[in-house]
Amino acid sequence: MKEKTTVETGRAPFGIGREDRILVLGSCFAAAVGERLAGEGYEVCLNPFGTLFNPASIASSLERLASGRPFAHGDAVALGAGAGLVGSFSHYTRCARPTAGEFLDSANAALAEASAFYKSATRVILTFGTAFVFRFLGAPDHPSEVGRIVSNCLKRPAREFSREMLSIDETVRIMSPFASSCGTFGDPSVTPKKVVYTVSPIRHMADGAHGHTVPKATLLLAAEKLASTGDAAYFPSYEILLDELRDYRWYAEDLVHPSPEAVDHITGQFKNWIL
Repeated sequence: MKEKTTVETGRAPFGIGREDRILVLGSCFAAAVGERLAGEGYEVCLNPFGTLFNPASIASSLERLASGRPFAHGDAVALGAGAGLVGSFSHYTRCARPTAGEFLDSANAALAEASAFYKSATRVILTFGTAFVFRFLGAPDHPSEVGRIVSNCLKRPAREFSREMLSIDETVRIMSPFASSCGTFGDPSVTPKKVVYTVSPIRHMADGAHGHTVPKATLLLAAEKLASTGDAAYFPSYEILLDELRDYRWYAEDLVHPSPEAVDHITGQFKNWIL
C-alpha cells in the first residue's frame, strides 16, 4: 500500500551551477530556500527589499533592480503604531531606520549592491505568496504615491489602504515586462536570466480555507503562464507540501508555515530538480 503521494518533479530545463549568480525574491519561504543555497556556497542575493508577498511588489522590485533608480526623500514613509521609524512602501518593515536620512542611506547602499548583482545575475527564483494586494489611498503626511500597490503597509492605519485580489491576467500583465525580456527590460547591458517561478506553500488562513485557496489558485495559473514565457520553468513547492507532505507534522506550531524539516525536504527536491 502506498503511504503517500509522491510529487514527481523530473528535471528542470536548465540547471544552476557554482558559476551562476542567483537572485531570490519573494515570501519568507523564498528566504528559507535562498538561505540554504547560500549556506552551501552558492552566490545568492536574497530579498534586498525584505520579504515580498505579492507579484506586483515583486515586479516593481525587479524593475528597480534593473534600473538602479535610487530612492529619494519622497519615498520615505513614517511607520505607524508609534514605531518611531521610517521606511518605504517598497520595503519590508525590518528595513526601516530611525530617520529618513538613515533609511535612505541604508536603502540606497543596499540597492546599489543588489542592482549590480542583478545586472549580472544568470538565475532568478521568484516565489509568489498571495494574489491579495494593498493599494495606498493617500494620507496627509504622505500625499504622493496614491494608487500604488505597496509591498508592506508599514503598520499604518487600515483606512489608508484598499485591499483587492489580482486576477490571473493582471498578474501575467504586471510580470510581463520582466518575463518577456528574460529579465533585461530591454537593456542590452543586463544579462538575460533563466527564471524559476514557484508558489509559496505557506497558508494564508485569515480569510478562511476558501479565501486561502482562491488566491493560491490564481497564482498557480499565472505562474503556469509565466513559466511558458522566455527561458523559464515552474517548480511545484506548493504541491509538494500540499500533496506529498500533507500531514500536519510537516507544519510549524501555527499550522500555517512549513516546519524546518518540510523546508529541508522541499529544498532537497528543488536541488535534485535543478542542480
